[in-house]
Order: sequence, then C-alpha cells, then structure tokens
Amino acid sequence: METGQRLVSANGITQAVRVAGPPDGAPVLLIHGNCSSAAFWEPLVRRLPATLRVVAPDLRGYGLTDTVGVDATRGLSDFADDVAALLDDPSLFPSGARPVVVGHSLGGGVAMRLLVEHPDRVGALLLAAPVSPYGYGGTRDLTGTPTTPDFAGTGGGTGNRDFVKRLAAGDRGVDAPTSPRAVLRATYVADPASLGDDEELLLDSLLSTATGDDNYPGTAVASANWPGTAPGRRGVLNALSPAYFRVADELVAVAGKPPITWIHGDADVIVSDTAMMDLAHLGSLGVLPGWPGEAACPAQPMVGQTRAVLERYAAAGGSYREVLLPGCGHSPHLERPAEFVAELLRLTDPAS
Repeated sequence: METGQRLVSANGITQAVRVAGPPDGAPVLLIHGNCSSAAFWEPLVRRLPATLRVVAPDLRGYGLTDTVGVDATRGLSDFADDVAALLDDPSLFPSGARPVVVGHSLGGGVAMRLLVEHPDRVGALLLAAPVSPYGYGGTRDLTGTPTTPDFAGTGGGTGNRDFVKRLAAGDRGVDAPTSPRAVLRATYVADPASLGDDEELLLDSLLSTATGDDNYPGTAVASANWPGTAPGRRGVLNALSPAYFRVADELVAVAGKPPITWIHGDADVIVSDTAMMDLAHLGSLGVLPGWPGEAACPAQPMVGQTRAVLERYAAAGGSYREVLLPGCGHSPHLERPAEFVAELLRLTDPAS
C-alpha cells in the first residue's frame, strides 16, 4: 500500500504525482482542472476504496510540477503528452494498464485529448464538468461554428486581470470578489459550505497556479471584433480556445471507444450554456459594453455541445452515460462525493 507524493521524470519534465493504493489495484488516473492541482482531488481520494491504484499528477505549471510553458497552438496536447508519459512508468502503473481516466474541467479536455491520441491506454473516461469538445468560448452552435474568424473573446485576454494579480501575489483574503478565495467560493462550487474543512487545502491548490504569458492566463492579440481581444499562441487560456482545442470529430472517430460517463451539475457557472466566464454571455447581461447582440455573438452552448458530441460518439459505436446533479456547481467530486464515487466505481468494475 502506498500513499503520498513523489517526483517523477516523464516527458522531459519533473512531475509531482500523488499516489495511493496497491500497485496491482484497479488503476485510476485523476487529471485536475485549471487553477488547481492534484491536491484538489484529496477529498475524493479519502473516500475511495483502498483497493484502487490512484495516480493524480500536478499538470505543468501547477502544484509542484515544473513550470514549463504551454504551447497553446497544440491545444491541450502538452498536458496530454505529460500525462501519457506517466502511463509508461512501471512504478506508477503496471505494464499495459488501461486506467479509468477522470478529468475535471480543463482536465476533462486533457482526458479527451489523451483518449484520441492513446486510445489503447484508456479503459474508460469519467468527465467531470468538462470543457466542451469545442473549447471555451467563441462558438455559436452545437457543431462548434466559430462566432468570428479569429475566435475573438477567447484566450489569454479573457482572464480577469485583478484575479491574476491576486493569484500571483498569493492573496488569501476575502476583501474583493476577484480574490482567489472569493472565486473558489463563488464559482468552483454552488454552495461554499461544501468546501468544508478542506477550504484551505483547496485554496493552496488554486494558489499553486503559475501565472504569466507562458502559463495562466497566457498571451493575447488585439482583434477588430468585439470584445477586442483574440487568442495568442502561449499559455493555458489560449490552449482552451477553440482556435486550438477542437477535439469533437476526433473523439467521435476514436478507435475502440471505451465507455464515457459525463457528470455535471445544473448550477455550474463555469461550464454552462450561460457561463459566467463566457464573455458573450457577460455581454448579453450588460456586464461588458459594446456587445453586438445575440445574432452576432451568442453565448457558447457548452453543455449542449458536449451532449451532442457524446451522442455522436454513441451513434458511432461507443457508449456514454450522463449524470446531471441538481443544485451542484462546477466540482461534483467535492459537492456530491457519494454520487461521484458511485459513478467512478461503476467504471472501475463494470460487472458490479
């Protein structure tokens, strides 16, 4: 039995990896989301059976993993390559292991990319409040049609500057709505009480995010289209832009098609058809001036897009299960842990 964190050299960088459970246990790979780290999974890991082999890396630029720049033009492939290299480490997984891959938010996109590029290494996917297969922002319909040719309103220029400043400064206060703690309470969960005694741990995780042009939020370029910013070529928010991350067709075409479970809450304000980080939706609310209107710049139907792509995946020979949790926000594993664990165990032991 092993529990703890280790440093692993994989894909040319040093990655911090949390490990729990016996080496021969049913393998589970946990991929965290943006502005967090593997520590964000700790409340879940405590609830999992000790028989599982759980591996949870800090992605590059988060936690204790090397702060290596993100090439946004590769979408989320930099992250997926780092994670894929861990699958070949015999000290983490037995040879040929095909873990259940659990991805939260950005990590859901990394999990999709991992499946597309390494379909023989994934046993199943559990997507928790995942980014849309068409990226974040800048698309208008269920097939991911770009709102503008340059994907204006997505990428590094969409990050809140005061939040980034406070994140870089390690601000632990509650004096502003853009403080990391306030953002954690208001957007990561529907009810701050669900953070419980883990709030400081989760805030530490959020504050471990590397900031700057090469990491979070990334670079931006000026745009003639509203709201005046378009994605650059470096950093995390650009890697999430539909300019570079558009995995829908590849996901539908993937060989083997392991089962996918999609679990999300109906009170999520980060990944939603009316997401509060989608500048088009903020424009429609009057928060951002100059919005050109619904016809020109509608909010991205993120949930509808994910459902449409998973339906295509099933029609092409795969299978998926949607679990919608009433009253749950962006972190189902924190807010509804019993249901989350049940869905994970359903995938680790399909016969149960």
